[in-house]
Amino acid sequence: MKKFDIITIGSGGGAKISSPAASRGLKVAVIEKDRLGGTCLNRGCIPSKMLIHPADVATEIKEAHRFDIHNDPKFQVDFAKLISRISSTVDADSDKIEANYTKHPNISFYRGAARFLDNKTIEINGEQITADKIFVAVGTRPAVAHIPGLAGTPFMTSTEALRNTALPSSMIIIGGGYIACELGHAYGSLGTKTTFLVRSKLLRKEDAEIAAEFQKVFSRYHDVLLGAAVTKVEHHNNIFTVHYSQNGENLAVSAQALLMASGITSNADTLDLINTGIELLPGNFIKVNEFLETSVPGVFALGDCIGRYFFRHSVNFEGEYLFDYLFGSTPKTPIHYPPMPHAVFTHPQVASVGATEEELKAQGIDYAVGLNPYKSSAMGMALLADHGFCKILVDRKTRKILGGHIIGPEASDMVHMIIAYMNMNATLDDMLRTIYIHPALPEIVRNAARKAKAALEKKNA
Repeated sequence: MKKFDIITIGSGGGAKISSPAASRGLKVAVIEKDRLGGTCLNRGCIPSKMLIHPADVATEIKEAHRFDIHNDPKFQVDFAKLISRISSTVDADSDKIEANYTKHPNISFYRGAARFLDNKTIEINGEQITADKIFVAVGTRPAVAHIPGLAGTPFMTSTEALRNTALPSSMIIIGGGYIACELGHAYGSLGTKTTFLVRSKLLRKEDAEIAAEFQKVFSRYHDVLLGAAVTKVEHHNNIFTVHYSQNGENLAVSAQALLMASGITSNADTLDLINTGIELLPGNFIKVNEFLETSVPGVFALGDCIGRYFFRHSVNFEGEYLFDYLFGSTPKTPIHYPPMPHAVFTHPQVASVGATEEELKAQGIDYAVGLNPYKSSAMGMALLADHGFCKILVDRKTRKILGGHIIGPEASDMVHMIIAYMNMNATLDDMLRTIYIHPALPEIVRNAARKAKAALEKKNA
């Protein structure tokens, strides 16, 4: 049995450990059953944003008349060429990783599915290997609900939707989370008639005011059916018919395509962990402690498969943390996550960091709110903004920033200034001492901070 210093199972976030370890002379085995680069590169962040940006451009073209610029709204999209360009770009990046691994003297690349035979023995393609340290970063995959009639039909998950070269005339999207909304926006803006079947509400985990604003604006562009419980799927003559119940009625909607985007599931179930002492959490996520150690010494887990955060930036942070204390000079201390941000790249765009107002209420924290709409700013006027706002939540006692939530143009960029303030443990006064460029969108954040100050002073008066 071949022994390595390190085995990483998964080549997405796991690369944060395998590549620098190999560069330090450690013998590393990398196991990947799919293309190198993980979900983010191959079927997630990167191809989806390469699809969403053209969709954003299409939306701007359609709405150019608002700025007294008139054009033919019946523009054409070479969808097959667009998807082919995206796929070839990410495939080339993935191939480059494989080429680098293949020529690296300290990396042995195994393509295939890994399975544990015991705590420290892994079988891959009939070969058994082991290592002093094993890192599990297998991620998640789209969850497919058990809906009568769904199996055997040509429905898509996010994986297929990002490789699909035929733009459907109509599409039903089952789900209301960020994947559903991002891909629904992409297809809808490029010409597909979209209908969302949502069990509860869109982006339900966002701050309630953000979710309400998103629902209002998003519904201008898509048919959104809330409180819809899907009961059956039919597929005849290349047409999907989805049956659902809503407000006590049994209804149905038909379309050319069906996208299942109702959640994700951990890939931990592919590893035969039953042969080990590795403990699992509900939902089949791998249980780790404050050092990202599993219940088996020498085996660590990180990323989506531990169920904490589901972002590439979070697994990158975890991978760097593990490498620094295991192979670097950083002392072993529990992982401490700074404020964890996220964004939803749809229209309108959403970005958030820290606590929502509902979470603060549940925790009994005394806070103040500063909310400023896009239209109440110079750049908002230039954009003819009719929606969107920045919302800042501030601790009344300490004046520390507890959360920031933005919905509107460039939200994913603007939120970074709130991230930075929170990461530095700054106060509202620090935000207000900053000089903001005029006229630029970040003035919306400043104006929200000013309103938070007014809310604090009003209660103290």
